[in-house]
Amino acid sequence: MSTVNLSTKFCGLTLKNPILLASGTCGYGAEIADITDINILGGIVVKGISIRPKTGNPPPRIVETPSGLLNAIGLENVGLEAFLRDKLPWLCGLRTHIFVNILGDTPEEYAELASVLSEQKGISALEVNISCPNVKSGGVAFGTDPFAAAEVTRAVKEAAKLPVIVKLSPNVTDITVIARAVEQAGADAVSLINTLSGMAIDIQRRRPVLANIFGGLSGPAIKPVALRMVWQTARAVSIPVIGIGGIVRAADALEFLMAGAAAVQIGTATLINPKTGQEIITGIENYMKQRGLTELSGLRIS
Repeated sequence: MSTVNLSTKFCGLTLKNPILLASGTCGYGAEIADITDINILGGIVVKGISIRPKTGNPPPRIVETPSGLLNAIGLENVGLEAFLRDKLPWLCGLRTHIFVNILGDTPEEYAELASVLSEQKGISALEVNISCPNVKSGGVAFGTDPFAAAEVTRAVKEAAKLPVIVKLSPNVTDITVIARAVEQAGADAVSLINTLSGMAIDIQRRRPVLANIFGGLSGPAIKPVALRMVWQTARAVSIPVIGIGGIVRAADALEFLMAGAAAVQIGTATLINPKTGQEIITGIENYMKQRGLTELSGLRIS
């Protein structure tokens, strides 16, 4: 039987396989280390980091929906200083790639984060969350405006010494417009999709379930939308694409790889089964063996 090679070249990095854990669903890694082997994964994207700590939104801020999850965590995180002091040393002990998700209210904040994190050992790449509000433009998310998205990307690229992955919001009319804008601004790759905007109402209390009213929808319910956007984006840009959205089993990951993704991120499924990533790696390997495929590149369809 042919030997299957799951490794993939990505932004100058060699990932042992295309499976990553998504930001915000695996904390800073240590939270799930006792219940799954992070080292067998292609990488881990840690919870988003801002310059100063964020407390996030008031509870309730998470609710289950049919085939999905709504969250309004509000980008809660420990902040840059605590991340460097308390989280990064442990992460550097892992034998896989560490991707750090960054967020800010202005391009200058993103640039500062990129500059500081680029000087740290053990970090493989930066993932830029552009679903954050642009406080200089009335709170409109950077990711919904191609000019603002490009501005942030350009600021990060000028400050960073690491590969820059821009995480795209699906809450736009045409995601390829944003993808091309960040590519032209220098992005090394894009990841998509972030969560879709949604809400839930408690009919007994006759009020929104989430204290924030709106939240981000993730999980299996969004997979068809995410897959369509990955397919479109992979054909609109020449930089690598990471697929995200509703991946819970090997078949889901295979669809994204066939659609043109160079790698995928597992998010909500990890909250249900922390070993999802491990099981998906095995499933992809078995699928390829059964069909005599030896390289991931053989999966992509035209």
